[in-house]
Formats: sequence, structure tokens, C-alpha cells
Amino acid sequence: MNTSPLAPGQSRVPIRTIAAAIGMVLATALALLLVYEVRRILVWIVIALFFTIALYPMVGWLERRARWVPRSLATLAIFLLVLVVIAGLLTAFVVPLAQEGAAFVQQLPQLINDARAGRGPIGHLLERTGALNYMLQNQERIRGMATGLTTPAAGILRGIATGVAGVVTIFVLAFLMVLEGPKAVSGTLNIINHPRRRERVRRVSADCAKSITGYISGNLLISVICGLLTYGALKLPWVDVPYAALIALFVAIADLIPLIGATLGAIVALTAAGVHSLTAFIIMAVFFVLYQQLENHILQPLILARTVKLNPLTVLVSILIAVELAGILGAFLAIPAAGIIQVIVRDIWDHGHGKVKDEPTVGQDRVLADGAAAET
Repeated sequence: MNTSPLAPGQSRVPIRTIAAAIGMVLATALALLLVYEVRRILVWIVIALFFTIALYPMVGWLERRARWVPRSLATLAIFLLVLVVIAGLLTAFVVPLAQEGAAFVQQLPQLINDARAGRGPIGHLLERTGALNYMLQNQERIRGMATGLTTPAAGILRGIATGVAGVVTIFVLAFLMVLEGPKAVSGTLNIINHPRRRERVRRVSADCAKSITGYISGNLLISVICGLLTYGALKLPWVDVPYAALIALFVAIADLIPLIGATLGAIVALTAAGVHSLTAFIIMAVFFVLYQQLENHILQPLILARTVKLNPLTVLVSILIAVELAGILGAFLAIPAAGIIQVIVRDIWDHGHGKVKDEPTVGQDRVLADGAAAET
């Protein structure tokens, strides 16, 4: 054991300090482990929070218009309206798909016979590509592969069950957040004893909520533009794909999904166009290539710059960084997070250089109450 005396000016570190440092490291590790284990629940909470912020103004509007309606009934009415809209969209998809599916089942035996005989479009395609001969020569191997596909069926069912549970959980969380929102906000603000600080936190929170609402409205506007342009392309005389409105609606809804949404919608539309004709497939392929460039480099930066009040360059950089860090969820949260950071930074700047004006604002055009423009 080393018992050499301490050099002049040195002192021993107390055992209590060492124990506290070790305890903080262990507590941080446990907290990170807990976050990792419940990451799926945290994602559900974040998505529910976005729905809450989007629906909160609608509930408030209904509550102000119908003062005799309690908040619980106003919240229930808005959520029922959302459910009706979602059910209508699902019906718009399911009914045509069911009709086409029934017709396909009736034609399936004839299609199989034609394919085996090398007749019809499918048979000619299989014969030209040599796929028909390959299928006939490797029937046992194909049958074994089909049998092996049943192995991950349990995993697929678990994924579907988890998805359903997630949707229900998000819906319930959003409903409770909207219903109990005023009480939660009031209780949180009451923790702050200083009136001016309490008002400052309230204004910054309102600005942050405006940023998130602006992102949601901007994203919806981009999806509407995408759906309308897709419908117009599908109805061109050289294309004229059946169920153009249904396909365009699917493309618009899929476009709401960050990263993969636009690609998923394009795949479905191109598949429908390819089944219709080769000319339609080529035209729609060119359309989606051009539209993706338009949306990624013009529509998204410009629209989100106006709704979230972010510089277009900031929008693009925040998306790229967030995608690299957190994938799809990062892409979904990148712009709202950048907007919230901007609101907080500008609030700190304004309070460091003068008294802010009475009405809170979002964006780069903040003006101080004494008339001096806030520097950027």
C-alpha cells in the first residue's frame, strides 16, 4: 500500500466525493439503459404529442364556439371527427381493392392456365424471360421456399399486433393530453414563482407550439400538392390509369411519411401504370423523378420556411443531420426541433438585448418593444 506523504498544496479527495461521482455515473448509465429499453413507448409518446398539438387548437375553437359544451365532449367530438375521416379514407381504399380482388380471384384459374401454356400477357412474359421453364424445372425447390416462408409468420403477426397496440396507445395518449392539457400547463406554470418568468415560459411555449403546428400544416400542404399533381399526371391522355383519384390519394397520404413515403407512393403508382401500359409507366417514372427534385429542393424548403419560419438552408441541413442521427423518426422531428431551438435561442437573445414586445412571434422578424430591431 502506498502511504507516501502528499506534496505541498495537495489534499486527499474525500471518500464521499468519490462515491458521489461513481453514483452519478451509475445513475446516468441506468437512465440511458431505461431510455433504450422503453424507446418504443417514448416514440409513441412523441407521436401522440404531435397529434395533441395539432388537435389542441381545434378543441379550443369548438370550446369557444359552443360555450355550453364541456371540454370533455368537445375533445370527444374532435376525435370522433378524426376517426370518421380516417374511416372514410380507409373505405375509399378498401372498397375498390375488394372489388378488384374479387375479380382477380375469379380470373386466377384462367390466368394460371394461360401462364402454364404460355398464353396471355403473363404467359408471354414468363416465356420470353425463361421464368416459365425455370418454374417447371424447380417446382420442388419453389415449394420448399414457399413452405419456409411460413416460419416468420409469427414474427409478422407480432409486428401487426404491436402496430395495432401502438395506434390505440397513441390515440388514447393524444386524447388524454388534449383533455388534460390546460390543467397540465397551468400546473406546470404555477411551479414557477416569479410572475415575469412564468409569463416568459408561457410565451416561449406558445411559440414552440406554433412551430410544431406550422410544420404539420406545411407538411399537409406539400402532400396535397403531391396528390393533385399525381392525379393530373395519371389523367393525362397518354396515361389515363384507372382509379387515378384513389392512387393519387394514396400517394398524398404516403408523402406524409418522412424518407420512404414518397418512394412508397411512387412504387404503387408506377406499378398501376406499368400494368396499364408501358407508355404510362415511362411517363409516370419521368414525372416522379422530376417531382421528387421539385419537392426536395423547392417545395419543402420554401413552404416549411414560411410555416415554421425557418431559413430554407436551415430546413435542409436539419433534415440531413436528423436523418443521419435517428433515421425516419429524426426526419419527422428535425424541422419541429429546429423551430423550437430557434424560438428558445431568440428568446434568450431578446431578453439579453432588451424587452420583447407584448405579442409573441415566431421567426426571424422579431422586433423589440423599444423599437430596436433584434439582430440576427
